[in-house]
Amino acid sequence: MSYFPMFMDMKNLKVLLIGAGSIATEKLEKLVDFTTEITVIALSVEEEAHSLIEEHQLTLEERAYKKGDIEGFDIVIVATDTVALHKKIFEESRGSRILVNSVDNVEYCDFIFPSYVKKDDLTIAFSTGGASPAFAKQIRQHFEKIIPEDVGAFLSKMRSLRVTMPKGKERMKHFESLVEAYIKKHFDK
Repeated sequence: MSYFPMFMDMKNLKVLLIGAGSIATEKLEKLVDFTTEITVIALSVEEEAHSLIEEHQLTLEERAYKKGDIEGFDIVIVATDTVALHKKIFEESRGSRILVNSVDNVEYCDFIFPSYVKKDDLTIAFSTGGASPAFAKQIRQHFEKIIPEDVGAFLSKMRSLRVTMPKGKERMKHFESLVEAYIKKHFDK
């Protein structure tokens, strides 16, 4: 079964990342695009992860995970080499409202990380439901190349128009014509 694509406002959610190796660093790079309410628990921290933690002023606890550490968090990402720990944390989260992502162990996941493109306010996500992360990566790279650099400015303009124009059919028609002109200018070549 496929995963439901959902965009979530993370600014008030607390995230716990367990691990600080290369895979955990990849997850951290994605997470800091959307929130800095992140705590990292890891026995050892790779240099790249440490740089991200310092740069974004994240919380770091250099120690092993212990039962109960997930309490108070909304999202937990487990990125270690220990499958038994992934299972243990997933089972600990059951009955709570904590969402868990267990890297490379979909049986211990409530959600997966999509491959995505983010340019200013535009975010496009790609998922193959775990069938082929390589395909998701390649399609993401294709879209990264074709999204116009000025998309942020265009979306900013659209956001301000939404505030100034009254709702209704005329506004919808106006917005549609602006978007059609933008698409035609950038993609119909």
